[in-house]
Amino acid sequence: MPNTDCQEIWDNCLSIIRDNVTAQNFKTWFKPIKVVKLDNKILTIQVPSQFFYEWLENNYITLIKKAIKRELGKEAKLEYNILLETSSGKKPYVTKIPSNEQDKIKNAPINMPINVEQSSIRNPFIIPGLQKIQINPQLNESYTFDSFVEGECNRLARSAGFAVAQNPGGTAFNPLFIYGNGGLGKTHLANAIGIDVKNNFPEKTVLYVSADKFQTQFVDAIMDNRKNDFVHFYQSIDVLIIDDVQFLCGKEKTQDIFFHIFNHLHQNKKQIILTSDKAPVDIIGMEQRLLSRFKWGLSSDLQSPGLETRLAILKKKIKKDGIDIPYEVIEYIAYSITSNVRELEGALISLLAQSSLNQKEITIDLAKNMLDKFVKNTVREVSIDYIQKVVCDYFNIPIETMKSKTRKREIVQCRQLAMYFSKQMTKNSLAMIGKYCGNKDHATVLHACKTVNNLSDTDKRFKGYISDIEKKLTLS
Repeated sequence: MPNTDCQEIWDNCLSIIRDNVTAQNFKTWFKPIKVVKLDNKILTIQVPSQFFYEWLENNYITLIKKAIKRELGKEAKLEYNILLETSSGKKPYVTKIPSNEQDKIKNAPINMPINVEQSSIRNPFIIPGLQKIQINPQLNESYTFDSFVEGECNRLARSAGFAVAQNPGGTAFNPLFIYGNGGLGKTHLANAIGIDVKNNFPEKTVLYVSADKFQTQFVDAIMDNRKNDFVHFYQSIDVLIIDDVQFLCGKEKTQDIFFHIFNHLHQNKKQIILTSDKAPVDIIGMEQRLLSRFKWGLSSDLQSPGLETRLAILKKKIKKDGIDIPYEVIEYIAYSITSNVRELEGALISLLAQSSLNQKEITIDLAKNMLDKFVKNTVREVSIDYIQKVVCDYFNIPIETMKSKTRKREIVQCRQLAMYFSKQMTKNSLAMIGKYCGNKDHATVLHACKTVNNLSDTDKRFKGYISDIEKKLTLS
């Protein structure tokens, strides 16, 4: 615990800072800071993440230093304690980072994969001329199961991946083929499996490599007349993760060499994990003998995250970075960005940048202005979830009630309007719209749309409902 004098000095500094920033920015960037100690006019403060530290250094360091020097004199200095996440979930300190010396915080250079004992076999990840370099699996340590938010959209793939990590090569999920559109977490999940395998089985050799990198290494091996070394190296891997395997399409020689590597690993009960943007059946330009092997294990798709999953992703990201954002803003982003996780996180980062660089509070209006620029074709990309929220808010009816089986007139009309606008403003099928609106069938949705059209022609008040809601949806 900091001593009383130390805490009092920091409180005085905060009083000065509070008068020079907006209330929201003070709450977001200064409330989470904790004072640690004061030693020889060096004040040490604790911040919740490296992202947080960099933001303070880039945007508020002049103000902070003025406040500290006013309290402690011209010789006053500032140091940070930074909390860093690890795969084990602990948060060790990176201590004594002097202010304005960010260049001292660098990620350690990435070592390259396994120490190959056979000196005659060339490791394609080793720089030519250097011998016996101990290398790592090329895994991104931040892509763990703990940081992967589970939802209906990815539950099967995550469960299968977790099973593989507990028993690599010993389950029916070999190969494990994970597919889905970009930004849904394929690379994250593949890395999480590799990290867990390394934690559970340190003796096993795990390697993550993109299909593009695999192709480049193979071409280099042919040019150096070391094709056999290339094959032997990859056949020595216990858990091989190939990301974006669809990039091998049309590359016949690379596919042929991968076919032999695949066969060797599978026959020797080594685990193979593949990711792609398409299901095996939809991949064009891949040899049939490879496609048939991709189907030997489990093919699992990742779908666009639902509303609850999107909210959970944003909350987890905000908590990790130690930032405080109003819930209505989080909810607005989750309703507005529906396509993938990458865009969701990108929107959050853009909002934080807008707030800090322009010295504006994080409000719902700021979020709307930012998303208008961030998301193209906002109206056409509006989600069923967001339409339901706008319609239910308009009638002051809870979404759960709207989805229920009640036949009360006002609730039925609310449900029918939600179905009508979902058909008009999204590309979803009638069956999908019905599922979102209380598990109704497509015939119910079709009937709802016809009813709304009829009422708009005969009921002046109902036509006003349609006009009001349409304005809210198009202006949001």
